[in-house]
Amino acid sequence: MKLSELSNSSLRIITGFAIAVVIGIAALLERYGMPFFGVQPFHAVMWLGIIVFAVCIYEMISCIKTAPNKTIKKRPLPFILFMLWLIFVLVSVCTVGQHVWIMLCVLMIIVGADVGGWLFGMLFGGDKLWERISEHKTWAGQIGGIICGTAMSVLYSQLFGTNLSGAIWFGIGVSLLSQYGDLTASAIKRRLGIKDFSNLLPGHGGVLDRFDGWLYVLPLLWLLLK
Repeated sequence: MKLSELSNSSLRIITGFAIAVVIGIAALLERYGMPFFGVQPFHAVMWLGIIVFAVCIYEMISCIKTAPNKTIKKRPLPFILFMLWLIFVLVSVCTVGQHVWIMLCVLMIIVGADVGGWLFGMLFGGDKLWERISEHKTWAGQIGGIICGTAMSVLYSQLFGTNLSGAIWFGIGVSLLSQYGDLTASAIKRRLGIKDFSNLLPGHGGVLDRFDGWLYVLPLLWLLLK
């Protein structure tokens, strides 16, 4: 079966698994390096984050280049601010990416928030969260995202012995920030008149489509860690 013949859901699962494998390899390199080749452990997670957001910036530049001139000229400020913010995210990952355990916790929360938002939105539907920006996101999905994201933060605290009350508040905060990062990316796409930032990740769209949940989380963590 050809890749083009697979359903969107199948593509999402396959690509999601591939992303998980890449993250897992980065975690192993962070911990063990490549002893057979004499490579010592290094900040592989940080470098993976740098690559991810460098690609996000490239995707955004490509989208601006291909957008109709009147789209950019009419209201250029949102695009300028978004590009500057992506650069800020790229800078922040250089610091936050060195704290592997924090990155793991944030990853668990954002994945939980994504899955919870999708599941609760599908099961309960209801009023739209911000229909003018994203027609699929609902209040039920946002609540589900917060619940599931916070549950992942609590799970992390139980696995690694961190403070429970702090984990709850951290989970709520990261879950909300991840969802509003998603909404921000959706607003930019709507202004550009596109569905996805690229087609690099089959079933997901672009790298920025997949990692938009990190847009506000990483800069805030960077400020807290300074």
